[in-house]
Amino acid sequence: MSNREADVSEIRLSRVYDHDPHASGRTFLVERLWPRGVRREELTIDGWCKDAAPSTELRKWFSHDPAKWTEFRHRYTAELDANPDAWQPLAAAARHGRLTLLYSSRDRERNNAVVLRDYLLTHTTKG
Repeated sequence: MSNREADVSEIRLSRVYDHDPHASGRTFLVERLWPRGVRREELTIDGWCKDAAPSTELRKWFSHDPAKWTEFRHRYTAELDANPDAWQPLAAAARHGRLTLLYSSRDRERNNAVVLRDYLLTHTTKG
């Protein structure tokens, strides 16, 4: 186990449309907009961290274009750096048990939750 993995408990990613509501740990939606087709009363989550999601401007610019992925990661990381109050509740949850970040993108490899998970893993320590 690397030092990075030892710092926090497990951080999982799940597409909101596929999420198992009976999964263990805490679950947070990390989208700025509520996912289409999902009724709020049907989604069992511990919180909606919309301020931890990319800004509307960045989300629209990226538009899930794989060619913009590297730059999106850089810009989104800068947004997270500038707004620690948005992601610190997630970091606290990650220190105390399994954390699942819910996202709505169809692209499972290039979405904001991937960047946010990686960010949390490098900015979170137990304690």
